[in-house]
Amino acid sequence: MSHTAFQTEASPVVPPGGRMRAGVYRGIDRVVVEQVPVPQIGDGEVLIRVAACGICGTDIKKITHGFLPPPQIFGHEMAGTIAAVGRGVEGWRPGDRVVSFHHVPCGACFYCERKLFSQCATYKQVGVTAGFKPAGGGFSEYVRVMPWIVSRGMVAVPADVSFEEATFVEPVNTCLKCVQKGRVAAGETVLVIGQGPIGLLLMLLARLAGAAVLTTDLLPERRARSLQLGAEASFDPGGVALGDEVRARTGGRGADVVLVAVPSPALVAEALAVARPGGRVVLFAHNDPQMRMEVPAAPLGIEEKELLGSYSASIELQAESARLVFERRLPVADLVSHRFSLDRIGEALALAARPDGHSLKVVIAP
Repeated sequence: MSHTAFQTEASPVVPPGGRMRAGVYRGIDRVVVEQVPVPQIGDGEVLIRVAACGICGTDIKKITHGFLPPPQIFGHEMAGTIAAVGRGVEGWRPGDRVVSFHHVPCGACFYCERKLFSQCATYKQVGVTAGFKPAGGGFSEYVRVMPWIVSRGMVAVPADVSFEEATFVEPVNTCLKCVQKGRVAAGETVLVIGQGPIGLLLMLLARLAGAAVLTTDLLPERRARSLQLGAEASFDPGGVALGDEVRARTGGRGADVVLVAVPSPALVAEALAVARPGGRVVLFAHNDPQMRMEVPAAPLGIEEKELLGSYSASIELQAESARLVFERRLPVADLVSHRFSLDRIGEALALAARPDGHSLKVVIAP
């Protein structure tokens, strides 16, 4: 396990010749480090020198399943230093330390009026790129941030917060949205299925909401980490009767809320079975467009359990997610287990795709 910290500053100077290194997706399970042009910015845009970018499960899905056509430069959990600003940019200057979201809604459409920001057509347009079709671009040295993201989707990083910590602002936002979607309340019992980096964040946020949290994971090291960070109990789903364990801790009822952080269709029926009558099940990881699920009707139609989905971030939670990270209300630095240079992105992606007992969050330092 690596414990080498990233440098906390990045040069705001664009390299001579206008070329940079990037991890370019060239086909299923194939990401190649190439020299590509540094993105050119226009009016209202900024260029960020990427200092750190976390690997997200959605990156892995796109790379291993080929959901998008190559070439692409992925990576969206990014933080760094502004290297250049375009004409008309207000409030930002070269040298500013920032974290950038890659989606921002318009704020005025049918879906935005109903706070369904991730369904907004503007939100679905990726506003950060390192070249090719915009796809995040954090697996590179520089990214171009488009005007609607510059104006509403960048957050200043305090000087005492590392870029590595700042990369968690976006994933914390998505997890906070999931917890709120499940209406987790103080005094409730929440079960989080999966204790990878996202599952651990869901557990921590549910605890902050005042819930008692139970967790599951196949890896004993992750169960141990879950307990260290505050879970009431953590179970091996293959070694216990999970429903019995949960009901024994809830007066025979079952969990008030089940948050599913593992992308397995079979877990949906199990989550419904473990939830109490009238309880809520929130699917966080089930964003594979090719996945199909089959669930029994009775838990929904008779026991009135709710099956909900939660996808991506909420602009309304942007400031709160940044506060939780920057004030260290969440121990995000402890969730980083491995750090790789951009030249070793293949190793980094392989570890993130096939985690072992010693791996949690994997971060790239371009």
